[in-house]
Order: sequence, then structure tokens, then C-alpha cells
Amino acid sequence: MFAGKTTVLLQRIQAEADAGRRVALVKSDKDTRYGLGCIVSHSGKKMHCAAVASLSDFKSNKPELYAQAEIIGIDEAQFFDDLLSFCQSAADWDGKTLIVAGLDGDFLRQRFGSALDLVPLADSVTKLSSRCEICGRAAAFTFRKTDDRRKEVIGGADIYMPVCRKHYVNGQFAMEAARSVVLESHSPQRDPCSSSPERKLAIG
Repeated sequence: MFAGKTTVLLQRIQAEADAGRRVALVKSDKDTRYGLGCIVSHSGKKMHCAAVASLSDFKSNKPELYAQAEIIGIDEAQFFDDLLSFCQSAADWDGKTLIVAGLDGDFLRQRFGSALDLVPLADSVTKLSSRCEICGRAAAFTFRKTDDRRKEVIGGADIYMPVCRKHYVNGQFAMEAARSVVLESHSPQRDPCSSSPERKLAIG
């Protein structure tokens, strides 16, 4: 995150439109941060788009837009379960050029969606990186600042920050330590003066 992938996508789409090619932009309807009718980058650049639950919905619900588009831009691609099948069909059989922007990994550095499945099919792949918010080095990872463990949590700088390997590992360690303290504070406390049943003595 924060590597400028949406900015690059919008720049590419705008350049194609300026060159006279017919373009369309699509995003997941899960992303409601700036409304459903537009894609907005962290830098503030904005373009109109179609917001859909799945890419097959885009093709079936907006057939004229799909048919006319020569270039289709897809933002936040990790949220589409049918990303691979749609892109393969659109490129191989319908002659579309697809420009896909999305995350390949989540905040736990685990595979996120099917963006990586497109790599063997793509004409070209560009991997962007940000700068570590702590030290300024190249940031390959995203650190979630909250304790929410769900895979999909929509948010910006209020929830996430780009970090280098060192500060990702240090941050995860700190989060796990804090979580352990919280769990221990909520666990039942045993009275240290009480005797366990096994050690009670019968005095007769």
C-alpha cells in the first residue's frame, strides 16, 4: 500500500484516453471510501468508474460499456474472486487490454487474492514499493496499526502504514507482545493463598 498503484493506474488510463482509445475503469463495491462512482488515489487524483461485486457483473450488467472499451482498468484487484477468469477471457477472446492494479500480499505477508495468478499471463508486470514510514527505506510490506485480524479491512493511513522488513518484524513482535498482555489481564486470577484440591490435608 501507499506505493502509488492507483495513481499509476489512473495515469495509464488517462494517457490511453488522451490517445483516443476507449477506456473503462472498474473497482470493487467493497471500497466505499470515496463513494462508489469514482476511483481516488492517495494523491487526490480522481476518475469515474463502475463499482461491481464481481468482474463478471461488469460484463453482464454493463454490456455496452464492456463491448466498447478497448482498455479496461481494474483497481483493488485483490477483492475480485473471478479476477483470473475474467482477465484471461477478456484478453484472449475479446481482445481487451487490461491494466490491473492491486495488492499481492496482505498485512500478514500472505497471498492476497489472485493477482499473482495473472503473472504468467501478463505481457508485463510492474511491482511498486513505498517508503518506510519509520526510517525512509524502501518499504515492501504493509503494517496494520489496529488489532483487527480480519483479512479484508478497508482503510488508509488511519489503519495501515508502509514499512521495511526490519520495522515490519519489530512491529509484529510488539503487537503480539501487547496482545499477550491483554489476554493475560483478562484471564481468571487464582488466589495464591488458596490450596489446590490435590494438596488439601485431612486433619482428623
